[in-house]
Amino acid sequence: MRIGYRTIKTAVATPLAIWIAELMQLDNFVSAGIIAVLCIQTTRKRSFLSAWHRFGACLIAMLYGFIIFEIVGYHPISIGLLMLVFIPTTIKLCLTPGIVTSSVILLHLYSSSDVTWALVWNELLLISIGIGTALLLNLYMPSLDSKLQVLRKKVERNFQLILEEIAFYLHEGKQTWTGKEITETERLLLQADLLVSRDAENHLLREEHPYQEYFNMRKKQFELIKRMLPIISQMSDFNEQSDRVGSFFDDLAESVDPSNSAYLHLETVENLKKQFQADDLPKTRQEFESRANLFQVLHEIEEFIEIKKEQTPKDITNT
Repeated sequence: MRIGYRTIKTAVATPLAIWIAELMQLDNFVSAGIIAVLCIQTTRKRSFLSAWHRFGACLIAMLYGFIIFEIVGYHPISIGLLMLVFIPTTIKLCLTPGIVTSSVILLHLYSSSDVTWALVWNELLLISIGIGTALLLNLYMPSLDSKLQVLRKKVERNFQLILEEIAFYLHEGKQTWTGKEITETERLLLQADLLVSRDAENHLLREEHPYQEYFNMRKKQFELIKRMLPIISQMSDFNEQSDRVGSFFDDLAESVDPSNSAYLHLETVENLKKQFQADDLPKTRQEFESRANLFQVLHEIEEFIEIKKEQTPKDITNT
């Protein structure tokens, strides 16, 4: 059984908040632990948002509670009326995550049968202790760089395998590839997106995440690869031209890493186009269609390389 960081933080924050509240001799001190549990989140940004939602909602709840309990009285119907007013207000102010916490505070006010300044102060301290304890523990967030680095290497390895399979098909005209790297790469890129978003929310002062640009580049390149595959699969005539393009794909497969070798590859694409123009014209329909497909593949791969040239990340090449 694997225990995550959030579970550990919850296990520490809950008793710590209760202990502090009990040490301060607050009424309903257990509620500080409940508030701490609700404020433990997966990222720093979500933690601060959660704290604001709960603190803001609790202030509104105490204000509404004081007014309605004093006017209507401490009856069950007052709770219903209070919810009718309080919940729409939290929705309007985008504080809905704080409804549960505020409900606990409201029930404290209701059970006291008398809202006094001492009670309000007691509730404010409970809220502050619960939120503060959770925020303190959430200041530590493990770095996701190592996981992102692993994903980067897996994506690059899959790109390499895909390009090698394309090269093999252009050389031999045989297809033995299962295509599993395609579905796996889609899964890896989706997973990377989630991790990058999560890590970005842990660095509130950082404008851009170094891996964001990298995986955006790979997603664009991957779309081009998926566009190329049907074009290549339509080919039925394999000759010297397809062999030359296959050799180019072999070279590309060896240069998948983030370092920018795009300029050399773009020059190779231009040379291949010139060689095609200098070659004899196709003599059969089959040769013509294969030549057209190869030209289309060169166009797609040129765009593939242009993406790398324009967006090569600078911060992760040595990670």
